[in-house]
Amino acid sequence: MRGVTAPVRFTAEASCSTCGGSGARPGTAPEICPECAGRGSVAVDQGPFSFSQVCQRCGGRGQVVRDPCPTCRGRGTEVRPREVKVRIPAGVADGQRIRVKGRGAAGRGGGPPGDLYVVVHVRPHPLFGRRGPDLTVKVPITFAEAALGASVRVPTLGDPVTVKVPPGTQSGKTVRVRGRGVERSKGAPGDLLVTFEVVVPTHLSDEERKAVEALGEVLAANPREHLGV
Repeated sequence: MRGVTAPVRFTAEASCSTCGGSGARPGTAPEICPECAGRGSVAVDQGPFSFSQVCQRCGGRGQVVRDPCPTCRGRGTEVRPREVKVRIPAGVADGQRIRVKGRGAAGRGGGPPGDLYVVVHVRPHPLFGRRGPDLTVKVPITFAEAALGASVRVPTLGDPVTVKVPPGTQSGKTVRVRGRGVERSKGAPGDLLVTFEVVVPTHLSDEERKAVEALGEVLAANPREHLGV
């Protein structure tokens, strides 16, 4: 949610550590291809027409290696373990792909390297969920707090906040706490969506049971009246 710089380790092609990507043995250098004179292509005559095609001798590189590097055998690349530090932006989403320019596989024939694409997987949080830029959290409340209203402490990614429970709150009611959601590089942060869950006790003492029975006798409303039963 706040962003981090994380090391990413993988095994991939990289410029040869012995020849620096030239493909030639240290102390030597690639030479201009004698077939295409360094152009990388040759002209082919077909009667009244002619066309160019990739030079077969140098593969279009315009250079040939007379004395190949013993490590990469003239390819200019080798497969080895690598580590790249990747900046994960604040508010990154699960499955989001981050492009790291120039940190991919080495280019052929001394060409520029490709890019590295990192797919981010965000581990689930034990308390918070996510809905776009908003965070979600479920907060248990007692029957008394739901019926009479109360002020309860609610966790956030920072310091806890106090949220009012309106009188008569039903289980599943959601309230919004502005600015306590996902941080974003552009625009305001998201909100925290607090969903109240009324907790029904599973074990009652004799005193608690008598109190609930007394309450049931004075509550005359029938919540199933609209069902016609």
